[in-house]
Amino acid sequence: VSFEMTHETLYLAVKLVDLYLMKAVCKKDKLQLLGAAAFMIAAKFEEHNPPCVDDFVYICDDNYQRYEMLNMEVDILNVIKFDINIPVAYHFLRRYARCIHTNMKTLTLSRYICEMTLQEYNYVQEKASKLAAASLLLALYMKKLEYWVPFLEYYSGYSISELHPLIRQLNKLLTFSSYDSLKAVYYKYSHPVFFEVTKIPTLDVLKLEEILNYDCEAKGLVL
Repeated sequence: VSFEMTHETLYLAVKLVDLYLMKAVCKKDKLQLLGAAAFMIAAKFEEHNPPCVDDFVYICDDNYQRYEMLNMEVDILNVIKFDINIPVAYHFLRRYARCIHTNMKTLTLSRYICEMTLQEYNYVQEKASKLAAASLLLALYMKKLEYWVPFLEYYSGYSISELHPLIRQLNKLLTFSSYDSLKAVYYKYSHPVFFEVTKIPTLDVLKLEEILNYDCEAKGLVL
């Protein structure tokens, strides 16, 4: 079964799970139910024609009953106090890319970088706007489009030096993505539909530091 939902739905669903787990305890045998219910809420919020409850029960291989799915939906909404209009990195990424007139391949590369963070606990507390800016900045570096960097700095509101620590983390994450046991995002962006952006060479540590140092020197900063 393929629902072909939007990226916004994916990001919101993951955020709902993160917020729920920050405030409530979920038993291991209910994690799949939590994820499905979060996706159902996100789909209702983002999609024009969201899948129905029975569809989400079905994709869980009927491990749960319909009433359990509905109860989990209510539980999530109560825990997060019905605050589901949450800014996610994808919204900011799309906005930044539009502002600096990024081409589709570079935008897709930044989406790949950003989406890789959804499965990593280390990025849960990161601001969505900052994560999006760092993902796009790393994509610009990888595509040798440094001349767009000042525009990103202007429209994102983040100085480039503020993003450097996060860029280092993202570059490391990307470098080892092909060796990660969680392959879904990597395989997704290996498809021609997504310009096979996983084949774009990552930056080695020395090259990245050279770029970051150059940026700082250009602004008269010390790294």
